Amino acid sequence: MSFKAEFETVDLILNSECVTKGVDAFALSLIKAERQMRKLFTFLVYQNPKLQLQFAGLRETLANNRKVYFQGFISGIEAMYPIKIQELIGSDYEVLKASLFTSIDDRNKIFHGQLTTKRLTAEDFFWKIKDIKMWCGLLAESATNEFGYDGFERNSMQPSKKNIYPRFLVKLESINGYKEFISTHTEKSKLSKEEIKRLN
Repeated sequence: MSFKAEFETVDLILNSECVTKGVDAFALSLIKAERQMRKLFTFLVYQNPKLQLQFAGLRETLANNRKVYFQGFISGIEAMYPIKIQELIGSDYEVLKASLFTSIDDRNKIFHGQLTTKRLTAEDFFWKIKDIKMWCGLLAESATNEFGYDGFERNSMQPSKKNIYPRFLVKLESINGYKEFISTHTEKSKLSKEEIKRLN
């Protein structure tokens, strides 16, 4: 599954006659962006040789943690690997990051039945979708070049075709070590104020 193929469902909604196509496509786009970041994180974790033999434990560890969100996956990737998401996104990072994080806040309110106070129109959602797709596309291309994986291919727990493991800043050797890494570097409540400010 490529970036283009992943967003075909979004395009189908946008090209439909549904009255709610703006907000529907917007919500789906964000889900895909968040999943891409999670899968990039789990892909990198899987490159730790001693963890490849504990596949089920890797899935269970992350599935049982309800405190890891989009920001946490960014923080985890950057704690593990010596390249920032900003470098992967490129010159549009600050603008796209601001748009994406605002969209996440808006989506969370919408999902909880709250008003955003912004009176968002279908046109507003179309612009937000454009930014989300640009973020995902840039990240997919750069991640493929850097890691050998774009975050959209179905199986994130696969060995990279690139020799990236020697570059890792943190090398995990056990499920307990993975749990500790998640707790320290990805849980929202554990991120420092400086880290949250940087990611916001």
